[in-house]
Amino acid sequence: MNLPPASLEPLRLDVRNLSTFFDTDEGLIRAVADVSFSIRPGKTTALVGESGSGKSVTSLTLMRLLSRTASTQVSGQALFTNREGQTVDLLALPEPAMRHVRGNEIAMIFQEPMTSLNPVFTVGEQIAEAGRLHMGLDRQAAMAHAQRMLELVEMPAAAQRLREYPHQLSGGMRQRVMIALAMACNPTLLIADEPTTALDVTIQAQILELMRRLQVETGMSILFITHNLGVVAHHADDVAVMYAGRIVESAPVRELFASPRHPYTQGLLACLPAQQRKRELAGSGTRRLYAIRGQVSSPLAPPPGCAFEPRCDYAQAGCSSAMPALLQENAQRFVRCMLSPAERAATPPRSIA
Repeated sequence: MNLPPASLEPLRLDVRNLSTFFDTDEGLIRAVADVSFSIRPGKTTALVGESGSGKSVTSLTLMRLLSRTASTQVSGQALFTNREGQTVDLLALPEPAMRHVRGNEIAMIFQEPMTSLNPVFTVGEQIAEAGRLHMGLDRQAAMAHAQRMLELVEMPAAAQRLREYPHQLSGGMRQRVMIALAMACNPTLLIADEPTTALDVTIQAQILELMRRLQVETGMSILFITHNLGVVAHHADDVAVMYAGRIVESAPVRELFASPRHPYTQGLLACLPAQQRKRELAGSGTRRLYAIRGQVSSPLAPPPGCAFEPRCDYAQAGCSSAMPALLQENAQRFVRCMLSPAERAATPPRSIA
């Protein structure tokens, strides 16, 4: 078992060996397996990986929002330090206590606001509900608080938007409503699950800048779930890369982008058009954009060894027989690979079929 090292600075969230399995008619789906990462107070940790890697299931497990109709197996710890300095295990809290944490201490921005907002209530009523539930405000005070929240997220004509329904707003406005709803109780941890995926680049930049400003003003921590490495480079402090339900590399953002260790992380960065352009200018690459070959293995039948082995250019005989441990390279860097950087450098990539 390899966990991020203890720090002199208290952690806002310390996730240890988190696993989430779903029991289905086809078999056991290992959606998240032995995931460990941490988030520092006032900092942003990005959880990165392609679709199906387990990012959203990780966030829903932490928030205890998995469907009650699903047969799930959850294990591990999620140690959260609240604003009073008390540390609790989110996975072990009784449901009434978790309801007090959810939306109050920890808030979440979901990937698609149109399916997350209630279509039969005005946006003002939905934001005001958090104020009534967690802050004890009466209806009038809660609506006034809701308007302040919309003004905080720079919603145009905030007083008018209070009386409007989600379908009357644009995509960017709905996402601002989601952020206002999440910020209503001044949370200490914000989980943002791909909050800009459905937005155009201009609105995306506005939303990201808004989240950055709110973080500076409130001191909250952010778990940013995304597959957009450009966003990670500009907005994250630390990065954890997920593949097939496991963390394969974690490091401070500058270290990871400057010197990726795991072959999957190297492949993700090589897929960026900017990286391809650099290779062309250096005369060391072709004009064809790099792509990681193959597909992610089925969660119903994961390989016994490294899940990335069928797609890895540096795979060795032992990679397919045993799951590599998450090994510590320095105080803040962890890599799940059987080969050291020196061994990978000395290993010629295997031919691509």
